[in-house]
Amino acid sequence: MERRKILVTKEDMRLYAVTDRSWLGDKTLVEAVEEACRGGITFLQLREKDLNPEDFMEEARVLKKVAQKYQIPFVINDNVAIAKEVDADGVHVGQSDMELKKAREILGPDKIIGVSAHNVEEAVLAEKNGADYLGVGAFHATGTKEEAKVVDRETYQAIRSAVSIPVVAIGGISLENIGELKGYGVDGVALVSAIFASRDIEAACRCLREEVEKIVG
Repeated sequence: MERRKILVTKEDMRLYAVTDRSWLGDKTLVEAVEEACRGGITFLQLREKDLNPEDFMEEARVLKKVAQKYQIPFVINDNVAIAKEVDADGVHVGQSDMELKKAREILGPDKIIGVSAHNVEEAVLAEKNGADYLGVGAFHATGTKEEAKVVDRETYQAIRSAVSIPVVAIGGISLENIGELKGYGVDGVALVSAIFASRDIEAACRCLREEVEKIVG
């Protein structure tokens, strides 16, 4: 039986959470993600750079169930093998990670593949090669990825005009500066510390979701 393609909508991009356990304090990542889901995130990416494969796999299985409970797409950052093993909805790959075409070959045609882009050329090529959405940034300088260069308003607008797939802004976005994205043409925001460094993650997500609705389109 042929599996149906998981379609990514612009609405899925509204409030895109990227995990980072370093901000959590006494909470477990599962507890934090559950709070974020209750607060209204629309997409979840599990990002683990330092976890051993066994723990990463177990964590992915648990978070997949949480995402399914709230009916939001769940992707793995970079690790195509784990995405395939746990049957995640897909992966997100950067320009220096596994090539998009190779990831598609491994995961199959039905899965979501998101790609990081920093300019129009990368964005157009990613769409041509089958990307389902783009993560574009950095919007502002960010401590999460210190080497990331800031992408200006004109580049965001040019990317939006050049591609038809959803575009999400990422990098240094907070409740305080999210309003600056109005007119950039993005379909949503991807956030790390603005969600997971919050003392009340659910409340923070509710506020962020309200603000993002003002700037999309």
